[in-house]
Amino acid sequence: MTEKTKAEADPDRLASQLMESGTLSSDWLPAFKAVPRDRFVPDVIWPGRAHMNRQDDRVIRSESPDVWWEAVYTDAPITTQWDDGAYAGPGKGRTPSCSNSMPTMVFSMLSALDAEPGHRVLEIGTGTGWNAALLCHRLGDQNVVTVEVDEAIAQEALGRLSAAGFTPSMVVGDGTSGYGTGALYDRIIATCSVGQIPSQWIGQARPNAVVVAPWGPVYGGEAVARLVIDDNGVAQGHFIGSSAFMRLRQQRKNLPVTSRFLDTKRWPLNAVRSTTSLSPDDVGDWICMFAIGVQVPDLFCRVEPGHDGAYRLWLFNTGVTSWASADFVKGKAVFEVAQSGPRRLWEELEAAYGWWDQQGQPALERFGLTTRGGPFHAVWLDAPENPVPVRNST
Repeated sequence: MTEKTKAEADPDRLASQLMESGTLSSDWLPAFKAVPRDRFVPDVIWPGRAHMNRQDDRVIRSESPDVWWEAVYTDAPITTQWDDGAYAGPGKGRTPSCSNSMPTMVFSMLSALDAEPGHRVLEIGTGTGWNAALLCHRLGDQNVVTVEVDEAIAQEALGRLSAAGFTPSMVVGDGTSGYGTGALYDRIIATCSVGQIPSQWIGQARPNAVVVAPWGPVYGGEAVARLVIDDNGVAQGHFIGSSAFMRLRQQRKNLPVTSRFLDTKRWPLNAVRSTTSLSPDDVGDWICMFAIGVQVPDLFCRVEPGHDGAYRLWLFNTGVTSWASADFVKGKAVFEVAQSGPRRLWEELEAAYGWWDQQGQPALERFGLTTRGGPFHAVWLDAPENPVPVRNST
């Protein structure tokens, strides 16, 4: 199939898929058709996989045009930069730092934003420019402000937007700060995840403004929050589904290295040994990590692979006072645990998992978030009057 034929055929196929799934609504269909994804994807990409944080090897459009087109019109994310631009391939870098998001996620978030003509929108994270272009088509260029921290990415996106006939207000800067000069905003959307909703976003929004942003705790698990800002500057609302976005650069998780907890390779050192019937394999789902993370805000984990599917789950706290490990072995019903330091991190994880289990293992959509921006965030189940318990953290 020629490149031209694929360019004409695949957008219609993807549009049909998105409409059948209910992701692409009729009011966003004109924007989808008028703003082709291929015009906002660079020639060098790393195709992703739907609902997975995995990338395939590098694809160069001039060398593999069919593969490139197939990736562009597949409902999956596409990585477009690694390691803040320090790695260009071949192969893959260490950490993806820019992408063209999965179309299902793009239009789910735009639907949740509930933006109407006349609304003024602040976008945090321009990326390749596709989301900004979709907003421009629906709302008008004059009503869209987009902020990108990476100057090279911003310039490339600006070129694509201009070539497609769109001229939003482009700002190169720290997305945490929003853009006060363009305020006030009726809608704010982030195409990167945060652990804290910046107070500047709330301060630059009108009363009853909507904020749509991926949010997640340190431990892991992440969901898109849809918040409405009241007259007192309180943003509150439910999570609407899982997500896996790259972190806002100013809020990246700079977690302590393992060697700060273990000053020797001997194990289990001075740890207290015990066993557990809770399998490490049963606490690794996205929702489990979310439920654990919101209850133990300073907990983080790493996985050490073993043989034949075995692995060691390491738990640490950001205060660098305690650690724990739990060893998973296939076929076992009881698992070895070691804990060291003033806190018993595995027991804290078990208690957090136990609370979630006792609530009937609620899905992400039953959780909600209340914040004034900055460090104050309260996660709740079903209603703000039912806060999720927060366990000791130091």
